[in-house]
Amino acid sequence: MDSWIIILMLGVSVFLGGLALFGIMWAIKSGQFDDKEKFLNQVQYDGEEELNAAAKQQAKKEALKKRKEYRPE
Repeated sequence: MDSWIIILMLGVSVFLGGLALFGIMWAIKSGQFDDKEKFLNQVQYDGEEELNAAAKQQAKKEALKKRKEYRPE
């Protein structure tokens, strides 16, 4: 391979990497990844079975804490 091909490939890869970095920084700064209502919307669509299962799991954790057998993962 000629050296100009390596320099061209290196230049293109640096340019594309900088473009990707600029895009991610812009998305973070403009709030593209913020989801402030995620947990509120999730609770709205939970069924009765999921809520009962969560309550049973919480009660089980509390019972294990009282017996000092609870080990968080």
